[in-house]
Amino acid sequence: MLSIDRSIVEAIVAHARRDHPDEACGVVAGPVGGDTPTRHIPMDNAARSMTFYEFDSMEHLRVWREMDDRDEEPVVIYHSHTATEAYPSRTDVAFAGEPGAHYLLVSTREPDTEEIRSFRIIDGVVTEEPVRIVDAGVDPHAVQSYMFGQSPATVDYECSGS
Repeated sequence: MLSIDRSIVEAIVAHARRDHPDEACGVVAGPVGGDTPTRHIPMDNAARSMTFYEFDSMEHLRVWREMDDRDEEPVVIYHSHTATEAYPSRTDVAFAGEPGAHYLLVSTREPDTEEIRSFRIIDGVVTEEPVRIVDAGVDPHAVQSYMFGQSPATVDYECSGS
């Protein structure tokens, strides 16, 4: 399962809409070994194509070196499909070179809605996975309780041996 912050998803969708009708592409980096996407890195589609994306080789090198310097790795590699569903094409599968990454696809074929899906692509095998969008400011595991000025009642337990 890919757990990703809502603000990162919104930034990816905005990038995809901005580059439409060309495919948008980029990376979301995170701490090495953590599987937690934390830093959105939009990249240029060197192919400038409506049906294909390609990282600029110099930008690719710079971004991967920067991630290495920051002890990060590519947790998510994303791109958009502008006229088809959010599912990896044969070309996407052939070029998927990061077996530990989540491959996030955004379809911008509909002007008012986005289709967002995530996949693992390992040795040419595509496996869809759920996407859990979280809000960074809200701890989903936090338990909150409120007493609203009431004090807890004291309970006496009386135990008798008979």
